[in-house]
Amino acid sequence: MPFRFVHTADLHLDSPLRSLALKNPELAELVRGATRTALARIVDLCLAENVDALLIAGDLYDGSQTSMNTALYLSSELRRLEAAGIRAFLIRGNHDSQSTVTRELTFPANVHVFSGRAKPVHAKTLDDGREVHIHGISFANPHAPENLLPSFQVPVADAVNIGMLHTSLAGTPGHDPYAPCSVAELTRHGFDYWALGHVHLRQIHSEKPLIVMPGMPQGRDINEAGPKSVTLVTVGDDGYLMHEERAIGQAVFERVAIDLAGAQEWRQMLDRVTETLSSLRNRTIADHLILRISLIGSTPLAWKLRRDPDLLLAELSNVAAGLSGCWVEKIDIDCRGQEGEGALSGPDPVEELAALIRSDVLPSHAFRQEAGAMLDELLLQLPRELRETLANDEAAAARLVETIAAAGSDDVLAYLHGGEGEAAH
Repeated sequence: MPFRFVHTADLHLDSPLRSLALKNPELAELVRGATRTALARIVDLCLAENVDALLIAGDLYDGSQTSMNTALYLSSELRRLEAAGIRAFLIRGNHDSQSTVTRELTFPANVHVFSGRAKPVHAKTLDDGREVHIHGISFANPHAPENLLPSFQVPVADAVNIGMLHTSLAGTPGHDPYAPCSVAELTRHGFDYWALGHVHLRQIHSEKPLIVMPGMPQGRDINEAGPKSVTLVTVGDDGYLMHEERAIGQAVFERVAIDLAGAQEWRQMLDRVTETLSSLRNRTIADHLILRISLIGSTPLAWKLRRDPDLLLAELSNVAAGLSGCWVEKIDIDCRGQEGEGALSGPDPVEELAALIRSDVLPSHAFRQEAGAMLDELLLQLPRELRETLANDEAAAARLVETIAAAGSDDVLAYLHGGEGEAAH
């Protein structure tokens, strides 16, 4: 009989709500519970496929926010595996190491949590007599600047060897360096499969040996967009490895740009939005599709869209609500007035003001200096993680000032237009 297992990582159970744009209470609650749903679906997949094991390559929890209630929920799901005779192999990642309940909770007997020493565990014997051994290593601290590969034992001879490692590999944008190593180093170590974790984007780094970063099974905000999944692996009786991607995420975040070029009427804008959202929803198999919509293109509606953002959000949310499981998280308005109409297609005085703002005010050193000081003051009120995300260096701060100033001036100019009828049809 083959050895079959599901490989996942980075569940971040009960992660706090990260998106400030989720103002809809129902949507916020859905996202808040999505990580638990992902775990339940992973267990369901293990049961349906009658696998031998579940491998979780770190970051089950989400750091110091973890409660005992979260840990108890995890334990209850693992007991479902125990009842079916399915083993679970866990390593602790950087977020797990910040959690106090990580060390306090007693797991069911079917769960093996690897320590800081990578001693192999026998998982199964194939029909040809070859054994399957799983190696793993946990780290006790949230920072692991050194390569952990030297801590792994050499492959067990004449066996299938599977390694579990939480690592940033050679470095990935948006992820802290953690147990860095290269794919070449993993290959040279001699294991047949590397079950990695830490980077939230799925990637197959090598087919032989099979090196898999499964990505996270459930995105938590727009920066973790796209379908999420786990990896189902079959080790054949001859030792040959096959892998399949299996969709898990209950909710998928996506960015979508809708070109309104030439749209003259509000109804035309709604028709284009409806057509685009319907097509995207039909292609998405997840239960819920959460969208950040960017309206682009040159249209005389540009000022109206900016002037009535609450009406626009209500209208587009209503379109999404008619598509079953479709939600609007946020709308970015990047439209411009058509050429010859001025910046925002308004009367001459406003056009002149718009030109003055763009040519003289926004580029001026005095404005940028004052706006930069205001931004610095605001950033100091935010948590460190959010500050680093918004402006992690001087150049990023300058770009943020430029973006906010341009968008803000457009909003002010939109309110100055008036007179040409209401944004609503």
